Amino acid sequence: MMDIEQYLRDNKPEMPEEGQFLVETNARLCNVEGVKKCVDEDRHRGRMALIIALAVGLGLGCLATLLVVFCPLPSIEVGQSDIAKIMAGLMEWKEFLIALVAGCAIALGMVFLTRKKEAF
Repeated sequence: MMDIEQYLRDNKPEMPEEGQFLVETNARLCNVEGVKKCVDEDRHRGRMALIIALAVGLGLGCLATLLVVFCPLPSIEVGQSDIAKIMAGLMEWKEFLIALVAGCAIALGMVFLTRKKEAF
């Protein structure tokens, strides 16, 4: 394999003016730094969104587990229809369902907020 330095000595490529070359090189380096900064910001936002989603999911999972353990569903009469059973369950647990929906809405709002910043 040919050495790069030897290749350049043998072919003697034309070099632009030294000042122009440095200006173009600095402009390219600035562009690379800008791209690197954007990529780093995207990674940071992605990590933060992942951490927030993990925390919200962990909190809601713990809340749901505690609800199941400490507040078991009462027995429903056997003679009721399925719709009546569902309605009775919803009426009894409506506060917890509303809290669950609110938690999901907050988490979704956080995700949309981070996505909105990416668009601008």
